[in-house]
Amino acid sequence: MRIACVGYRNWALNIYDRLAASTDHVFLIFRSKAQFNTEALSDFKPDLILFYGWSWVVPSHLLKRYTCLMLHPSPLPRYRGGSPIQNQIIQGETHSKVSLFIMSNVLDAGDIVSQADLSLLGTIDEIFKRIEDAGVDLTRHIFENGLQPEPQDHSAATFCKRRTPNESEITAEELATKPAKYLYNKIRMLGDPYPNAYIICSDGKKLLITAAHIV
Repeated sequence: MRIACVGYRNWALNIYDRLAASTDHVFLIFRSKAQFNTEALSDFKPDLILFYGWSWVVPSHLLKRYTCLMLHPSPLPRYRGGSPIQNQIIQGETHSKVSLFIMSNVLDAGDIVSQADLSLLGTIDEIFKRIEDAGVDLTRHIFENGLQPEPQDHSAATFCKRRTPNESEITAEELATKPAKYLYNKIRMLGDPYPNAYIICSDGKKLLITAAHIV
């Protein structure tokens, strides 16, 4: 097969590189939004396009012309939308899934082709590594066995919004009312490359908090 890969997140690019190094398929990898080129994509004539971790709208004509797969780190149909890892962790979730689905014009609503369990414990880097490993395994399975799409149960869908940098603040109200586990989760879910958790000090400066543990 001819596989086009579009991404910019490190874990997604790692998946693409591992697949390209371990399979006999032909790959074209776009490593940033600036590098993504629809003319080059058309010239490549892909059998399958992977948009793992992609954050921008994919033109509808591409979705109609090609089979496009997205990787979403949530147990779809739950937690559709932006910042799925952070929104799950802040809700106290510890077990999730890596979902691969066929992209459609409705956000995160396409038929699921594969899912694997995902632990949300540990640092954000550890979670990324689990997503990467699961993404490689699930995609290899698709390469070997083809697509076996299953419609999502749209009645069970839940939605979340992409978090903004301002939401990384640990406020005085949170310090006064939230338990240690909540604050620990907020800090660990906002490790690099995300906007780190912070508190605003008396001089107006932000004190970034990049790691924490509960005693």
